[in-house]
Amino acid sequence: MMRALVLCLSLLVPTIGQAQERPANPEIEAVISGQMQAFRDADVSGAFEYAAPVIRRMFGTAENFGMMVERGYPMVWQPGEVTFGALREERGGLWQKVYVRDGAGALHVLDYEMKDVAGTWRIGGVIVLDESLSA
Repeated sequence: MMRALVLCLSLLVPTIGQAQERPANPEIEAVISGQMQAFRDADVSGAFEYAAPVIRRMFGTAENFGMMVERGYPMVWQPGEVTFGALREERGGLWQKVYVRDGAGALHVLDYEMKDVAGTWRIGGVIVLDESLSA
């Protein structure tokens, strides 16, 4: 009886902090694609331009930023196939899921935090999700 009551109440109470999916945003996808293309082209300064101000302040120079990406996010440094997943509002921000296949064929799932900076989308951070898989 108690389980049935808990189940009924859980169905009636909305989940707080649950992600809300949003329609695809071509501008956000273009920013992420643009940064990845800049890395492919060895244009670290160009890639740094896509970073939100907090990231730019954290690393100070494009060179420092590039070293961090090359060492910590090799799948972004030289990405292979890139596919966009769900865009969602979560944890007080806007997050874009991105699937990246690296040169070795491994699939990586990344979460890009997107920031609106004076009407222009910028990348506020990237999290590698545990969903990343081998080929």
